[in-house]
Amino acid sequence: MARSGTVAVIGAGFYGSTTAQRLAEYDLFDTVVLTDIIEGRPEGLALDMNQSRPVEGFETRIVGQTTGQDGSGYEAIAGSDIVVITAGLSRKPGMSRMDLIEVNARIVRQVAENVARHAPDAVVIVVSNPLDEMTALTQIATGFPRHRVMGQAGMLDTARFTSFVVEELAVPVSSVRTLTLGSHGDTMVPVPSACTVNGTPLTDLLPADKIEALVTRTRNGGAEVLALLKTGSAYYAPSAAAARMARAVREDSGAVLPVCAWVDGEYGISGVYLGVTAELGRQGVRRVVHTELTDSELAELRKAADAVRAKQADVHHL
Repeated sequence: MARSGTVAVIGAGFYGSTTAQRLAEYDLFDTVVLTDIIEGRPEGLALDMNQSRPVEGFETRIVGQTTGQDGSGYEAIAGSDIVVITAGLSRKPGMSRMDLIEVNARIVRQVAENVARHAPDAVVIVVSNPLDEMTALTQIATGFPRHRVMGQAGMLDTARFTSFVVEELAVPVSSVRTLTLGSHGDTMVPVPSACTVNGTPLTDLLPADKIEALVTRTRNGGAEVLALLKTGSAYYAPSAAAARMARAVREDSGAVLPVCAWVDGEYGISGVYLGVTAELGRQGVRRVVHTELTDSELAELRKAADAVRAKQADVHHL
């Protein structure tokens, strides 16, 4: 596919900068724009990334731009086809994602309003925490159609589930298929019934208590990384997930991926951004793709929807 268009990454921390580098190395875009409020940081990172182009052999150009609280600098993202929002504070050890809601809501709202002003036709991928709530807030603040705003969580959580199964069974990554739905948090719903290893159901390979241990570890996957790092949070796996979502949009591929999308009737659930499988394309979420669930998994998904819906209602006032 020929290079074209612009993708913007808002926030040049470890997550944002790694996402920008991955997007540039895909060599699908003319330009990757990286912004941050720390003066000189995005420009310096862009300079460094551009100097990797001869080594890795990609032509996509990276542009860095410092932005201000008054909205200055956002003109650099003008006309972007895709915007990835990573802005906001990351968790510290002992913090839950919900501990970040008020401070990150102020940041994300300001970013979203500037995205709407300068990139009114963009598809927006939100990665700021708490993810489900910040995705809902971004849609409200931009006023974009819901199909053009989605959140990155399910791909990351699914990747973690897969990684833990690979580790447990000592099998190739390519042989394992897993799935997580629900929220990016305590009401995450890993779906063991949809998990296979070389086509064999996971339930045939591991006892129920082992699977439950993997499910619990998946729910706590971010906290496990955070506790080991002590400063900062995960960014290699999250950035890979966000970049792959942006790629599916850019390629208009119709790839079916686990994402945070607006649910309106699927699974008997309505009126909420929730982790589901969805088909992605040039205009964002084409449709939510139904996954067969056991009765208990469906009950957990509906419980997650109720919990998330209540919290998303609060973002209108943040």
